[in-house]
Amino acid sequence: MMHFKTIPEDYVRKASQCAQVALGCSRAAHQTALRGATVVNPQLAALTPKVRAFVERSAALCQPEHVHVCDGSDAEAGALLQLMQHQGALKRLPKYDNCWLARTDPADVARVESRTFICSEQERDVVPVARAGQKSALGNYIAPPDYDREVAERFPGCMRGRTMYVIPFSMGPVGSPLSKIGVEITDSPYVVYSMRVMTRIGSKVLEALRKDESFVRCLHSVGTGGVQGWPCDPQRTIILHRPADNEIVSYGSGYGGNSLLGKKCFALRLGSVLARREGWLAEHMLIVGVTDPKGRKRYIAAAFPSACGKTNLAMMTPTLPGYKVECVGDDIAWMKFDENGVLRAINPENGFFGVAPGTSEATNPMAMATVFKNTVFTNVAETSDGGVWWEGMGKAPEGITDWKGQPWDPSKKTPAAHPNSRFCSPAEQCPIIDENWESAEGVPISAILLGGRRPSGVPLVVEARDWQHGVFMGAAMRSEATAAAEHSGKVIMHDPFAMRPFFGYNFGEYLKHWLSMQKPGRQLPKIFHVNWFRKDEQGKFLWPGFGENSRVLDWVLKRCENESAYTETPLGYVPSEGALNTEGLGDIDMKQLFSIPKDFWLQEADAIEKYFKQEVGEDLPKEMWEELNKLRKNVH
Repeated sequence: MMHFKTIPEDYVRKASQCAQVALGCSRAAHQTALRGATVVNPQLAALTPKVRAFVERSAALCQPEHVHVCDGSDAEAGALLQLMQHQGALKRLPKYDNCWLARTDPADVARVESRTFICSEQERDVVPVARAGQKSALGNYIAPPDYDREVAERFPGCMRGRTMYVIPFSMGPVGSPLSKIGVEITDSPYVVYSMRVMTRIGSKVLEALRKDESFVRCLHSVGTGGVQGWPCDPQRTIILHRPADNEIVSYGSGYGGNSLLGKKCFALRLGSVLARREGWLAEHMLIVGVTDPKGRKRYIAAAFPSACGKTNLAMMTPTLPGYKVECVGDDIAWMKFDENGVLRAINPENGFFGVAPGTSEATNPMAMATVFKNTVFTNVAETSDGGVWWEGMGKAPEGITDWKGQPWDPSKKTPAAHPNSRFCSPAEQCPIIDENWESAEGVPISAILLGGRRPSGVPLVVEARDWQHGVFMGAAMRSEATAAAEHSGKVIMHDPFAMRPFFGYNFGEYLKHWLSMQKPGRQLPKIFHVNWFRKDEQGKFLWPGFGENSRVLDWVLKRCENESAYTETPLGYVPSEGALNTEGLGDIDMKQLFSIPKDFWLQEADAIEKYFKQEVGEDLPKEMWEELNKLRKNVH
């Protein structure tokens, strides 16, 4: 249950009236709330008792003018778009088919990790013991009384004069044994429309809830303030999770993972807790199907921090002849071993919420073929002919309007598109969407890739010696910071498993959970660490990347079949000379690309040890210390 405190009696009466609007189908109310939308039909009116209680409780607290239960229909979607146009939240992009432009408040542009909290009775459930009572890089703890106070200070009356939307949604294909259901309550039509793209919403989800009434409760409000067309309250933004109650509460931001609560909040933070509880894995990973020239198809999951090439890999156009790549998902994987010991994965999302800058016909032609219909672009630049532009897309045309709505002056060196500007597109539009992307049982995973942006010292690809070593690789991951969060500058940050901002529980326990996956009868995928971003002393990339990364996948998949030669190094296994197909690439400095500088790696080992001690302490599994000692010994 929501633990909302001190709710006046008139709020409760208001809730009952609001629920009657949703459940009793008042045509006038709905025409006001959703211009021209059809009335909620009797089938949808029959909310399950637990969902109805959640709606009434939330309406009592937030005091909306109307309540609308979303059915996921095309008519509803059209009405939302009309409403947002009227409010100034969206602008039609006439150059494309059903594409729209949103501009946020300039203070509401990224995840706010510093104001994202996990609540539990015990701090150690959330934060490793080494950081008890201090700020942790692996999650922010909030005590239950403080959680309740933060809610009470923000939510009472926050939806006055607005419509409260009730979004029943499924993470994963509706009815799949790997899927989970949530109900998000929000006062943002932008969130409703985006959730329609990013998840499965509406009547089918409500039907599934009648069979199993368990769901994750998600309450969101943009708050009060912000600029015209983009209400928000950046100074008081907060994102709260209470895993014990399957509850997410978010206030003050209308953007991205702060407001689309199925994404990072549910799929990763709460998802990781559910996965630990139930014996599976919820990970910040793309899923891609790769077919080789012999017609063998294998699936790979890959964990990279945001803006490190996940979408590019998920939608790769391979340069190696005879190879075919198909996309299952570009951001999140839920993985569970089946009764035969095979690790199966689903993409719990229904769309792509990708970083726009850097996406082009050269870097990701499949993304470019996906995004120019039925898409909401946020904080990109607008062209004079009703299209969009962003840095890396190609030569900038004349007459660009920047992401803040101002004429863009290239001489001022300010970006036309925000570095974290996004496209929100249906996954089914991707020309290379995998035929099994909505498979209820999931796709079988043969290999897991880990990686990040490492300009020096880290080889192109290294295979872990065994599962324990692979878990250590994930625990020790480091990468340059990106624009997806509120960090600035190209500082190298620890980002274990690319999950640093998304752990729903103690990182030491997370590593123990990964180690526990190794059980008799299970077919464990091989684990690899990759780095497309190594540079030479002049700052030039040593590896061409993008479609040429298919050459690395070729070696990876051959290693899964023990078909390709490898050489053992202090870090693990790397391709033997000639084992990595570089035909036609020209002059690639393979020696530098795979060099393992001793001084660099001794410093790396010191940095990992410091991180483990300062951030995790005695909660770190002994196996991780064993692997760190092996690394030091090997490098020496």
